[in-house]
Amino acid sequence: MALEGTIASAARELRLAGKLRTLNWSIVLLVTLIASIGFALLYSVAGGSLEPWAGRQITRFGAGLVLLLVVALIHVRTWYRLAYPLYGGSLLLLVATEFAGRMGKGAERWIDIGPLQLQPSELMKLALILALSRFLHGVLLDDVSRPSRLLPALLLILVPAGLVLMQPNLGTATILIAGGCGLIFLAGLSWKIIVPVIAIGLAIIPVGWEFALKDYQKQRVQTFLDPDSDPLGAGYNITHSTIALGSGGLFGKGFGQGTQSRLNFLPEKQTDFIFTVLGEEFGLVGLLVLMSLYLALLAQGVRIGLQARSQFARLVAMGVCLNFLLYILINTSMSMGLIPVVGIPLPLVSYGGTALMTVLVGFGLLLSVQVHRHVEIPRGA
Repeated sequence: MALEGTIASAARELRLAGKLRTLNWSIVLLVTLIASIGFALLYSVAGGSLEPWAGRQITRFGAGLVLLLVVALIHVRTWYRLAYPLYGGSLLLLVATEFAGRMGKGAERWIDIGPLQLQPSELMKLALILALSRFLHGVLLDDVSRPSRLLPALLLILVPAGLVLMQPNLGTATILIAGGCGLIFLAGLSWKIIVPVIAIGLAIIPVGWEFALKDYQKQRVQTFLDPDSDPLGAGYNITHSTIALGSGGLFGKGFGQGTQSRLNFLPEKQTDFIFTVLGEEFGLVGLLVLMSLYLALLAQGVRIGLQARSQFARLVAMGVCLNFLLYILINTSMSMGLIPVVGIPLPLVSYGGTALMTVLVGFGLLLSVQVHRHVEIPRGA
């Protein structure tokens, strides 16, 4: 028996070593490079100090990187089995946030679980990807557009999005809806459904404006349309963000020399507007370097998705990439004044615990798909 146990243990170690060897380490390297840019910027905006942001972010990233590798080594079939339970657990946490959530900046977005402070809406981004991928895995291409199949998928998206919107957290609700619908489209949704849905969505915008948006959210939209109408009030964020970006020019003012951030003219410089800090200190060149790293990471992710044998794994990989892309697009557009301010962090760069861990776990799922890309999962499994 002892010999059999030793052999089994050795076999497990060999399988583990094999997985580590086949792991796409270039993704881990790209993630680390992007996060390192964030560490440097957080050090800069704190006046050349690791406290209060950079030191904590480095510690969180170290723990998150270990978690990324653990998630990557877990078999993709295990994630398939856990998809619905994880979705249900995240949904319960969202409901709990409504009753026991901690207030922050006018919204109930955090919940305390022992020593941990979690943002359930961030966890739901990944849980939705897994649950929706599992559901769509069992749907044939010709059946994706059928109402009997489409309605359950939409409910998987709209229920958590509605709960998040009640917090209120418009930015995350937007990512849930856009990411979820994007995943349905990638699964083969017909344009005969997409066009009417878009038309209906545009038609109900006035209703949403009147009954769904809070007063401060309406003010953000109005300020976006005319930031100069209240430059010292509601338009302050957009005004100073665009000033800082423009003042950076081609090569920037230099590391630690950003006047808008150092003199505290730039609001939420460590989170929402850290993209602006990069532009002010390193200019257009610095922004292009970061965008190039993001693009390389997304290209690797899409390639992994296309190589996966099962529909579930393929959709999980594409869902992670789509979610990551939405983070980037919304934050950078917000910083440049192209869309209203919605409080979405710049992935791997902005300061934050749950958001950072969510992104790292997402890339862990992506690497799990890569390691197990040859695994097939029966449609009826």
